[in-house]
Amino acid sequence: QRKNPFSNDDRLASRPVHTHRGDPTYGRPPEGSQTEQRGKDAHSHVGKEVEELCLIIRSTGEVGEDGHVSVTFGQLFETYVTISNKVVGILLRARKHGLVHFEGEMLWQGKDDDVVITLL
Repeated sequence: QRKNPFSNDDRLASRPVHTHRGDPTYGRPPEGSQTEQRGKDAHSHVGKEVEELCLIIRSTGEVGEDGHVSVTFGQLFETYVTISNKVVGILLRARKHGLVHFEGEMLWQGKDDDVVITLL
């Protein structure tokens, strides 16, 4: 409708047609929109889940010689799955933020039960 010369809708004509990669608003929802608020809420929720995961690791793990708390994936999975079914996704997010360390790109239930997860 923005390109339609017969459209009388001024709201559509006043909005920019496209944003470009150099534009600071590129790939972002309009400021103050419900989409922006949903994104902020989701980011906050995931942050709380990462914090909770770290607390679970601290409470169920054992302190090693290096002073870091460690737990096996199998033990963590059994404990945390009753809280949330997103154990692996939250672990990946925690690793991305430098809060935990484990070997491998992805952890699979059963196959990777002996992989050690270390709380940094």
